[in-house]
Amino acid sequence: MEKQSPKPVCGQEALQLLNCVTESSFDQEKCLRFLQSLRECVLSKKVNKFSIPSQDQDSEGAASATTRPS
Repeated sequence: MEKQSPKPVCGQEALQLLNCVTESSFDQEKCLRFLQSLRECVLSKKVNKFSIPSQDQDSEGAASATTRPS
């Protein structure tokens, strides 16, 4: 049985923004929409910090986000 890692909070929104800014045909308006989407997500999920694990950790490259206590 495969081990499934949990999806990071707002991970999809962050990934879309990062991929947008790396495209060779950079579209600032499109990236701004992704930025706004990420901002809305972190506000709604109360995220206060993102982190990318080091290579030494056994996380298989997954990023994580820390949320504020409710």
